[in-house]
Amino acid sequence: MILNSLLAKTKDICTLDCKRDAVDLLLKAAGYLEFCVREVLVRIPADIKKGFSKDLQDGVLEAISIQALGQGTEIQLGLALESQNATLSVKRRLACEQLIFFSQAYHRLSKCDMNHEYGKKHLWFIKWKFLEAKAAAYYYHGLILDKGSEPACHVSAVCCFLAAQELLTESKRACLSFCLAAPVTRSPPMWGAMKHLHQKIPEVASRKSQMYGYLLEEEKALQALPDLPDFQLSLRPDDYVLPEMDEAWDRERWKLPSQSLKEHLNDSEDEVETE
Repeated sequence: MILNSLLAKTKDICTLDCKRDAVDLLLKAAGYLEFCVREVLVRIPADIKKGFSKDLQDGVLEAISIQALGQGTEIQLGLALESQNATLSVKRRLACEQLIFFSQAYHRLSKCDMNHEYGKKHLWFIKWKFLEAKAAAYYYHGLILDKGSEPACHVSAVCCFLAAQELLTESKRACLSFCLAAPVTRSPPMWGAMKHLHQKIPEVASRKSQMYGYLLEEEKALQALPDLPDFQLSLRPDDYVLPEMDEAWDRERWKLPSQSLKEHLNDSEDEVETE
């Protein structure tokens, strides 16, 4: 019994460490891509870039960099759900930041030529994650509004919960479209924050709409979806600096032996005689 308990705790610790490592790797990846867009692609002539794969368009690489930050924030939201110290305000902030990242990524991709093999699938993936993030943001915003004492607070909270439920349904359709887009893939299993929210959002939306149904009837004028708060983004791509050039590539330092062909042939004959 004690051994099983220790193994379970060790497994949890490893899982948390792996998630934190994943966030660090996503920040590094975002930094590499940002450096590529800012320092590499701008130096390549336009006629050469025309022959590049469409995945290497400036806007696509920039969108993937932002996508990495969004997925890192999604993992952080999952870690916040597992922490007893994380407040509703922290969870709402992470959900709103995740929404901003995926909104920016979708905006960048929509300006690119995505009519190629993986382009449409990539667009569906970003739209799916955008809808999930928006559902999470409205859910946590609703929980905070529901703590107010005024009837208007409860009405606004119910509007948030119902919006989150509708967005969650849309996200499921977007996920299906992502899976069916070529190349066809299996539906990914639920994990992290969304595994929890896919269960909680419908439950809370149903319970709160029944609880405050009379207020919704009385305060029809207040049935407007409130704006989500705007937050400063926390995650930034890691700074990447190109390493110094190795001496092997510095032609000025190359020291080639100056030896005539005759001397070279004589050396070769001496080596043969020695053998």
